[in-house]
Amino acid sequence: MLQPDLLRPTAGTRLRRYFLTGLVIAGPLAITASVTWWFINLIDGVVKPLIPNNYLPETYLPYPIPGFGLVIGLIGLTLLGFLTANLVGRTLLDAGEAILHRMPVIRGLYKGVKQVFETIFSQSGTSFRKVGMVQFPQPGMWSIVFISQEAAPEIGSRLPDGSEQIGVFLPCTPNPTTGFFFYLPRREVVELSISVEDGAKLIMSAGLIQPGENGSKAPQGNGKSQN
Repeated sequence: MLQPDLLRPTAGTRLRRYFLTGLVIAGPLAITASVTWWFINLIDGVVKPLIPNNYLPETYLPYPIPGFGLVIGLIGLTLLGFLTANLVGRTLLDAGEAILHRMPVIRGLYKGVKQVFETIFSQSGTSFRKVGMVQFPQPGMWSIVFISQEAAPEIGSRLPDGSEQIGVFLPCTPNPTTGFFFYLPRREVVELSISVEDGAKLIMSAGLIQPGENGSKAPQGNGKSQN
């Protein structure tokens, strides 16, 4: 039978455990703070040059105030949305868009970017608000995907399978902002009852961070969604 002293962790083991515990606590905080600081400086660098020097706090203070440009940007976007919500603002916006639509190159760029922003930030849209699974890269191997929208008629009519086609985005691990987008029959997509945030965490952690009980149940039967 082992002696009690042999079961106790050594000083080196305890120090390594303390170090890993501190790393787990400080690592996410440091990365979050660094990304937040980078984003604030990025917005400040874009907005502050547009503000007259007389209205900048560092003109009267011996040190700059970080985040001032971000606050002004948020206020400006909110004010812009308020102005375009009424009839006069909407009329001016339509007039400006009519001018852009007459420019051959600018027209296509503006229209495409606007559609992307409307799809991502629209509260009524369904793009990338569902998580699913598809068999990839080969049958029997399942990958997490973000479900987009149904294929447009001009796309779906040219696909060999006559069933309903749906677009999915298959993100890469550990960076979910890159991946593959493709169409496949809806019956081959297994919808999951987890949020997009939980799906992103699952991908970024390579499966180490699992969703809740409602999202961790394996699909039943042959893995086909029931419509």
